[in-house]
Amino acid sequence: MSGHRSLVATLVAVASLALGGCDRLSSASKATFNAVDITGAELGTDFRLTDHRGAPRSIGDFRGKTVVLFFGYTHCPDMCPTTLADLAATVRSLGADGNRVQVLFVTVDPKRDTAELLGRYVPAFHPDFLGLRGDPEETGRIAKAFKIFVSEVPGRTPESYTIDHSTQKLAFDSQGRLRLLIPHGTPPEKMAADLRLLMNN
Repeated sequence: MSGHRSLVATLVAVASLALGGCDRLSSASKATFNAVDITGAELGTDFRLTDHRGAPRSIGDFRGKTVVLFFGYTHCPDMCPTTLADLAATVRSLGADGNRVQVLFVTVDPKRDTAELLGRYVPAFHPDFLGLRGDPEETGRIAKAFKIFVSEVPGRTPESYTIDHSTQKLAFDSQGRLRLLIPHGTPPEKMAADLRLLMNN
């Protein structure tokens, strides 16, 4: 995908934001994560979107589960399908504990990603994964709140554009608190270890 440098820069900026707030992070936590612990960082904490089945959703709907939030789009040629495949492998590797994890895929391309398309695309990686969408204004607001970089790149035709976007994943604990920034390319075994820590912390 074009704009890889921009994506890396965005990830570094978000990680720096999190680390810059280390004095506000919970000192009581003794867990050592592979991902970046952003507990207490000033990022978005909630959203109101619609899932691919037509149900309104917010982070509160998933209390009791560890939630992994990822922003992408169905026409993404590489990073999005790779990430979703890695997340599916992560959840499956957790065995029965995988039922305590909810992966949410938020489209940054609501113009093309209809509920029907998300309903075909997202569950193809794992039947329990949910695709979420909003209108362009709401999508932009939520992406900004979570410090997700999104930039449309024109193609040869009006419908063939691509989207440069941040590739990190965000993990919430079972109480709905934002806890981890998981960099792109983190192996499934490391993600699984972190999710187990969140579930048991």
